[in-house]
Amino acid sequence: MHVTLFGTGALGCLFGSRLAPVAEVTLVGSWTEALDSIGRRGILLEEGAGSRSVRVRTARLGEGVPAADLVLVLVKSWQTGTIAPCLGPALRKGGVVLTLQNGLGNLERLGPGAFAGSTTEGAALLGPGHVRAAGGGPTVVAAPQWVARLLGRAGFDARECDPREVQALLWAKLTASCGINALTALLGVPNGELLARPAAWDLVARAAHECARVAEAAGIRLPFEDAAEEARAVARRTASNRSSMLQDLERGAPTECDAIQGAVAAEGARRGVPTPVNGLLWLLVKAATEGKGNRCV
Repeated sequence: MHVTLFGTGALGCLFGSRLAPVAEVTLVGSWTEALDSIGRRGILLEEGAGSRSVRVRTARLGEGVPAADLVLVLVKSWQTGTIAPCLGPALRKGGVVLTLQNGLGNLERLGPGAFAGSTTEGAALLGPGHVRAAGGGPTVVAAPQWVARLLGRAGFDARECDPREVQALLWAKLTASCGINALTALLGVPNGELLARPAAWDLVARAAHECARVAEAAGIRLPFEDAAEEARAVARRTASNRSSMLQDLERGAPTECDAIQGAVAAEGARRGVPTPVNGLLWLLVKAATEGKGNRCV
């Protein structure tokens, strides 16, 4: 079975390295340093107390790749529109396109044939093609059953579900991400530090509650009662993690704020739900990235 992953960042390297023992894996991207590093020595994966190098194929975005049974989309949300036209030629007849991206709007941009999923796997990018596993968690996919089975063989806690559950889980992840990702990025701290800063935590809680109210207005039933308590649980569980938004800011890459805080603010405006904190965090993160070059794709 052949798997093509679009994305050479933290999750792309994590999923690619774990899938390589059970499938033929090709990583596709446009980050030259990552493609060169992986081509020379494979993906360098740090997990537990050890590390290993995992060999996979690589291809630059726009090059031909072997037709895949599974195309896994793990690029940042701002790249989705760019890679969408490349998916069809990369897919074998009867193959599956699956997105495990953060934020809202990715599935719609990938087209009607794509399937959605959600993962709570954590990973930290230490350098081009060099990733550290940062805590495991469930991965759910609204895709044919064999996709979950394949991910399971690769060591992921994966299961099949229906599209409504995926949407609820994406929104659930969004409620925590809205505050945690933005504040950790702006303050330059790991997730757990927010719990020790009352003013910062107040903003996280407000952002989470705003997101939950927008989800309710959109008819999404979240799998918890209190959005702020869910965010607190996530921050505790991932206390040592440096959020993906913080990692993006640190290496001068664009962030996913448009698909996270920006998407909540836009959906709130459409549904008449005020989202002042998410709107402010969105602008602050965008202001922090203005003038920085894109060094990681």
